[in-house]
Amino acid sequence: MKQRLEMSKRKNSSMVEVPRKRAKSSQPEQSEDEGERICPVQDSSAHSASGEVGIIEKIFLKNFMCHSLLGPFTFGSNVNFVVGNNGSGKSAILTALIVGLGGKAQTTNRGSSLKGFVKEGENSAEISITLRNRGQDAFKPEVFGQSITIDLRISSEGLRTYKLKSKTGQLVSSKKEELVSILDHFSIQVDNPVSVLTQEMSKHFLHSKGEGDKYKFFMKATQLEQMKEDYNYIMETKTVTQNTVEKHELTLQEMRRKYKEKEEKYNNLASLDEMQEKLEELKHQMAWALVTEMEQEIQRMRERIAEEEKSTAKFNQKVEEWKVIFQMLTEKVAEAEQKYKQFHNQLECVTERVQKLQPECGQLRNRAQDCNKAFRTTEAAFHRQKTVVRDLERDKEQLTKRISELKHSITQSSAADSQARVRQMSRLQSELDALTFQESTLAQQIDQFQQACTSAKDKLSRMRREDQDLLRSFEAKQREMTALQGVRHGGIRRFGEQMPAFLEAIEEAYRRGQFRKKPVGPLGFCIRLRDADFGLAVESCLKSLMLAFCCDNYMDERVLQALMIQSFPQGRRPQIIVSEFIDTPYNISNRAVNHPEFPTVLQALDIDNPVVANCLIDMRGIETVLLIKNSKDARRVMQGGNPPRNCREAFTREGDQVYNNRYYSSDQQRALYFSCDVEQEIRHLQAVLKTQKEHLNGFKQQIRDVDDHVLQTEALLKRAVDDHKLVKDRCRKLRLEMNDLRNVEEPQSEDLKPLEDELEELSSRLTLCREEYESERQQMLTSKRVYEEVELLYRQHRETLNSVAEEAEPIKEELSKSDQEVEKSKHHKKHYEEKRKTHINNIQAQMSILEDKEHKLKASAEKASEICPERIDIRRTAKNLDSDISHLKLKITTQQNQHGDRDTIIREYQEAFESYNSIAQQVKSLKLFICLLSKIMNTRHTVYTEMRRYLSVRCKYYFDSMLSQRGYTGTMTFNHKKEALSISVQPGEGDKANLSDMRSLSGGERSFSTVCFVLSLWAIAEAPFRCLDEFDVYMDMVNRRISMDMMLKIAASQRYRQFIFLTPQSMSSLPINNLTRILRLNDPDRSQSILTFGPRSLEVPE
Repeated sequence: MKQRLEMSKRKNSSMVEVPRKRAKSSQPEQSEDEGERICPVQDSSAHSASGEVGIIEKIFLKNFMCHSLLGPFTFGSNVNFVVGNNGSGKSAILTALIVGLGGKAQTTNRGSSLKGFVKEGENSAEISITLRNRGQDAFKPEVFGQSITIDLRISSEGLRTYKLKSKTGQLVSSKKEELVSILDHFSIQVDNPVSVLTQEMSKHFLHSKGEGDKYKFFMKATQLEQMKEDYNYIMETKTVTQNTVEKHELTLQEMRRKYKEKEEKYNNLASLDEMQEKLEELKHQMAWALVTEMEQEIQRMRERIAEEEKSTAKFNQKVEEWKVIFQMLTEKVAEAEQKYKQFHNQLECVTERVQKLQPECGQLRNRAQDCNKAFRTTEAAFHRQKTVVRDLERDKEQLTKRISELKHSITQSSAADSQARVRQMSRLQSELDALTFQESTLAQQIDQFQQACTSAKDKLSRMRREDQDLLRSFEAKQREMTALQGVRHGGIRRFGEQMPAFLEAIEEAYRRGQFRKKPVGPLGFCIRLRDADFGLAVESCLKSLMLAFCCDNYMDERVLQALMIQSFPQGRRPQIIVSEFIDTPYNISNRAVNHPEFPTVLQALDIDNPVVANCLIDMRGIETVLLIKNSKDARRVMQGGNPPRNCREAFTREGDQVYNNRYYSSDQQRALYFSCDVEQEIRHLQAVLKTQKEHLNGFKQQIRDVDDHVLQTEALLKRAVDDHKLVKDRCRKLRLEMNDLRNVEEPQSEDLKPLEDELEELSSRLTLCREEYESERQQMLTSKRVYEEVELLYRQHRETLNSVAEEAEPIKEELSKSDQEVEKSKHHKKHYEEKRKTHINNIQAQMSILEDKEHKLKASAEKASEICPERIDIRRTAKNLDSDISHLKLKITTQQNQHGDRDTIIREYQEAFESYNSIAQQVKSLKLFICLLSKIMNTRHTVYTEMRRYLSVRCKYYFDSMLSQRGYTGTMTFNHKKEALSISVQPGEGDKANLSDMRSLSGGERSFSTVCFVLSLWAIAEAPFRCLDEFDVYMDMVNRRISMDMMLKIAASQRYRQFIFLTPQSMSSLPINNLTRILRLNDPDRSQSILTFGPRSLEVPE
């Protein structure tokens, strides 16, 4: 209530001060006007300073009302006539002046809202008004300069936007409050009819037949109406305040009664000093006991912090060790990359050599084919030659037999020993020929068996290598089948047959409390793909991490390792990663890859557990690995010279790994853990396994057949070698025996000579045929050997290329392993750095807590000192003291319930006393305020009445003076009680005519009388400029001339004011001087039914 009264008081005071300022400012103006009116030719130099501010220098309109362009119009500093026919834009200029200086649309009587002033078909209207700002009364001259330009833009929705600009055109402000300040400073009031009098305002007030309307016009022009409204509001507020004071007086009596009751209780209160003193003593002890306990707690915290600071060195040592390891591994990776680069270069060289040798190999292959063809040709010739030899041998045998028969017939007469010798030689020769043929056949068989055995052994070696490849492929397909069947039976089985049992063992161990936090894994089971096309790419990226497990600490790792030993065989145990579990994902905004087209591995996965996401970020950096489906796009992005920021590598849909300087193809053909249609994959693998098994069984049978063939060929070769050795020995013996028999001389007949010659020729031909046969056989063997050498050379080149690629594969694996070791060392280094940071943060937190406790200790000691200045050595605990205090308080409370609470009674007594005094003081202040306000308002009302009377007298005086200019007489009667103003005018001189009401006058006389009334109001009101619209519309020529002379004379005597008259008359009879300016507007175009609103031109001011 008090605050509301004070606010009402401030409001009433402010409302009272406003009319006082207006009254004071109007008094000197009245005296000045009165002096001017009595002495019209008085020098106006005294007002030159005032005439430098607030007058209108220029106005410009665009799309306003029905005009596209009007202006710019430059006004003079004294008298300005805006001349033009109806529709030329005179009223538009006056309306724009009112609206542009902050007036409302209703004030102009031209429309109900601002949007009605926007020309039809346009989006907005613009008004620009320039006000003079010179002299010592200028408004912020250092900001605006010598003129202020007010730009107003009215939108088609009725919204107005102001821009206040300086002389130089610089925007100073766009707030309407600044415009209001300027108008107040210049005393510009566009809604005051003395400043701007429109036709509608003139018709409503001046030409109205009611005396009340003229009185309202007088009150509005002199601002007495505003002053009266302010006084009425103040009196209403005073009445409200008086009612409030009366209510408070009633409340004050009740408060006085309660205050007396509390005072009586306070005087009758019994004292409990002894128990209170004992309680105070215990409180003193309690205060210092709390201080002692806090000191002991702080001492313990300091000891703990000292121990923690000692352990910081261990973390620093660990971090430095892993830094060294990380540096070494980084160098190792660089060395491996260099080595791989060398092998890659060698591989490229070998590839180039192979590409160069390809044509040569093709030539060698073609040559080998030609040699094989020649071999077949020579082999056919050999068999033909063999047939010839056999025929010759048969002829030789027959001829030999014939010779033997002839010799036998010749030598029948010889002795029995000669016949026996011949028969013996013939028999031996036949046997020798048969053995020679057998030896040749056996030699050929040995060569054939040797070649067949070598070819079969080579074929067997190749088939056994192919068999190993097929077996490995078959086993890989079987493993894939097992994994897929595990997926079908249960999602976790795809990670291995042992995985379900292993997870059950982990769950059981966690229930028994062996783990601090349950391990998470396998990691591949905790993630899901958003795009199934990236399954192989993600598996190629994560590799062994798909089966890895994550532990929170090293104790949990040892327990998990023991469980793995029981569940997994050596060499196939999953990886264990130790990293502290954090419930929130890492903030990777600064180090992640943000590519507009391709996602990272982290973005391609749905990971619900933040521990899994953080682990993959630490171990593999999945936020820096891109997934790009097309290998061509992957090469373009990664190896195009400008890889994405923070991107280390990328993987394609086929699982290929792409760096900025190298490219690795994936050995894996399909995704094992992220397969989509499991059943279709199983059916496909079953068919492939069946085909591969049949092919493998058939291939093994072929190997067994080839092996048996090798054994048979080797047995035949051995037997042929043995037979050939025996035949050679037998041939040698037979030749020796035949030589012995030939050495025996015996007579021969002359008839045997031709036959023997023929036999010798046949033997020569047989020898020649055998030589040709051997030559053909050697040529065949040579061609075959050349073919085999070329084929071997080509196979060696291919094997060399494969061996180099195989040698590069371990380097690739070593490089990948080194990368993983670097990531692992980076993870460990980061782990220990984070642990060190956590440890240091813990120490800092404890230090902060210690500092806080020390501050609390200091505050407690200060509080204890306030309670008890001298420190007390306390041996009792705060708990015991608190128990005694509670017991004593209970005892005091029991007694207080019997006699009343001392503190409560004292407090209530003080509150009642303060409340009573406060309300009494407020009531007293309000009464004084009302009394003072009554005196002030009585004084102001007296001044207001006197001022109203004074203004009425001045208005009458000026009105009579104006009428006398034409010889009229008249009276102006004010009835302030009835709020009526009656004006009586009589044309003629002195007593020759009687006074009559203005309604009985002619139109011109009434207009002249109205002009005199307006001029009298001008004389008693203050404004920097005055605008009058069509003041002479109802005047005849005589009244118009007299009225014009009167207004020009007043304007000449008030050169510090600006006058703007709007009239449809030509004003050609006006005298030419430098104080009068005529602005002529073009006539509107009446030749067409629709007006064209073009820019208006104006004449040069006269």
